[in-house]
Amino acid sequence: MGWDWFLRLWCAAWCAVALVGAVRSLAGVTKAQRTVRLTGRIRAVGVPRHGASRIGGIPLEVSYRDPDSGREVVVTDDEGRGETVAAAWAGREIGVGHPRGRPHEFGFADAPQPPSRGLAGPAAALFAAYAGLVALAALHRGWPWALVGGAGPWALSGLWHLPGAVRDRRGRRERLAAMDAVPGRIVAVFRDVRTDEESGSVLTTRTPVVAFTTRDGTAVTAHCTAHLADPARARGREVTVHHTPANPAEFTLDPAADRRSWAWDVAVHVAAVVVLAATAAVGAVLLLR
Repeated sequence: MGWDWFLRLWCAAWCAVALVGAVRSLAGVTKAQRTVRLTGRIRAVGVPRHGASRIGGIPLEVSYRDPDSGREVVVTDDEGRGETVAAAWAGREIGVGHPRGRPHEFGFADAPQPPSRGLAGPAAALFAAYAGLVALAALHRGWPWALVGGAGPWALSGLWHLPGAVRDRRGRRERLAAMDAVPGRIVAVFRDVRTDEESGSVLTTRTPVVAFTTRDGTAVTAHCTAHLADPARARGREVTVHHTPANPAEFTLDPAADRRSWAWDVAVHVAAVVVLAATAAVGAVLLLR
């Protein structure tokens, strides 16, 4: 079997996967649709254990309203169920989800989540099928089709999102200028060790945890993953935390570094759009010759 038949089977298989996923979504039986999504509120924040895994995260006590009985349910989590809640304080709203009929299998999300139709999987399958069609077109009609079909949609997508990226950067700069500066302290350093399956090397990831109190008296405990030198020995270190008054989860230890990073983000976005558009244009010119 040559590449031609392989690509045809590839496209057919992924189209079938997308179709099955779409049918399941219409029937309301996808995993996302069978998940009960609620809004919870943090009641208490525990003390992070130094040297523990970040998977366990920050110990939390969370309350939410049971939709069936209407009663308030209080749960605790120190095992890292669901997404990692990277910033926690008493009173913060987060997302709580569990499979329908199995509330004991709850998991947390960093923010309340709206209902989902479970179409992420079918969309990924369609993307894989499209990639196969581009490869098939390049095989039959010439390699310039790979340039047009591969780079063209990405260039249009990047161009579509560019104004939003610029607005987001402008908004972040404005929030950065209005941040409060408060003292903070590194209270723990999480440590995760994993072994690379290919090379067999051991990789260690360290995540410092900072504690600070806002000017209105809110005690915040949060992961601190940037702008901290020598994180392995950071426990007990005093730092200055710059945070947004309306949302303490948006904070930094180095506003100048963040400002430079955001400028580079937009520059890289623009450069990527230009390169992709030029690649698609070269392919189109070659096809018209």
